[in-house]
Amino acid sequence: MPETTREGINEKLIRFKEKLGYAAGDTASCLYYQTFAMFLMIFYTDTFGITPAAVGTMLLVTRIWDTFNDPLMGMIADRTNSRFGKFRPWLLWMAVPFAVSGILVFTTPNLSYTGKLIYAYITYSLATMVYTAVNIPYGALLGVMTPHSDERTKLSSYRFIGAYIGNLIVQGTLLHLVAFLGKGNSQRGYQLAITLYAVLAAALWIFVFSQCKERVAPLKGEQSKIRRDLADLMQNRPWLVLCLMGILSLIWISIRNASMLYYFKYYVGVEEKAAAFMVVGTVFTIVGVMTTPYITRILGGKKKSFIILNAINIVAMALFYLAGPTDIVYMYACHIVGSFIMGPIFPMIWAMYADTADYGEWRFGRRATGLVFSAATFSQKLGWTVGGSVAAFILAWFGYQANVPQTPETLQGIRMMMSLLPAALAVLVILAALLYNLDAKLQRQIEKELIERKERAAAE
Repeated sequence: MPETTREGINEKLIRFKEKLGYAAGDTASCLYYQTFAMFLMIFYTDTFGITPAAVGTMLLVTRIWDTFNDPLMGMIADRTNSRFGKFRPWLLWMAVPFAVSGILVFTTPNLSYTGKLIYAYITYSLATMVYTAVNIPYGALLGVMTPHSDERTKLSSYRFIGAYIGNLIVQGTLLHLVAFLGKGNSQRGYQLAITLYAVLAAALWIFVFSQCKERVAPLKGEQSKIRRDLADLMQNRPWLVLCLMGILSLIWISIRNASMLYYFKYYVGVEEKAAAFMVVGTVFTIVGVMTTPYITRILGGKKKSFIILNAINIVAMALFYLAGPTDIVYMYACHIVGSFIMGPIFPMIWAMYADTADYGEWRFGRRATGLVFSAATFSQKLGWTVGGSVAAFILAWFGYQANVPQTPETLQGIRMMMSLLPAALAVLVILAALLYNLDAKLQRQIEKELIERKERAAAE
């Protein structure tokens, strides 16, 4: 990877085409992530044919390994040196494996129950490992495309617009594709639908590789040892707090997302209504994402904005509990408010992770962007692991049985998973955010001093 030049350091604005290219990466990611988050559990219980308890155990076991695999991938990416850079080449290398692994997950083999369970463990583990190998370098790329915090916030906003476009594709088309392509056979329908997503995802990863540039390089002579990198990370307070915020956020999001199809299939009574509900929510989330730079400026920085937006979302989720099965307008009203409010939250978090990479370099004199972002993804996957498993275990606890009318106790559990439980966990997210100590003033100082250091190094 070439050393950063004075021009690269001072290049303030990233061209629109490159922002578009970076955004396409999260579209590719979310073709799988959104499918896994919202459809995988109901696919396993109602189509693939394994019990909720078995799904919960499988997700817990496989995702724990996947979670702890993230920092390893980050350290590998940090130590990658190629003519394409440290992080970009992984997008190219993993494009085809990414496509194939997703198709395998949603293929239902003609095996016994035990055989299916083993197949699910193997294919899902493979898919999550490949996802890690492409998504960790992709996330870290944000930290080296520009050294400017404000520009990263804008770039992160583009990224999440791309993510929600991927969500829209999945939410708006998957159930319809399964029905159309499967012609009554949901096993075949899921396999063919995911094949279409897989081809699109591979093409998008190649597009990201072709459009994005790495501009921020380590200083000349900087030595990077794994043990020292990990020690630095454990002393990086802003990063540690963000990890906790990410874990708690993904727990409640995973519980709510996993319950949504069950909510519409069994409480509302029409599963197909979930598609429009999810699409409308995602549209308003995209609108929210587009307001991220303005909201952070109006509300006084990322931390303060994050806390205020989460507080409003807690109210919207708690009120959702009051909806009856025919109160569709009321459901949409709560969902729209919550979705719009959630829009800016994750662009803020990922821009804050890039800021913590700067903080680590500023304080310790070494940059480990890949490790910072992989460990960030580690925290989010840990939350996803816990949340997804908890959702499955809650269904089992309340006596869920696939494809039959549910008892009042089961419906009560599903309603709580859509509202009160996520709201309670989001309160903990706010409490964690109060501990974040990297404010706008310190960030401006860090940005200025890092640029000065690299300009001096470039002049020597």
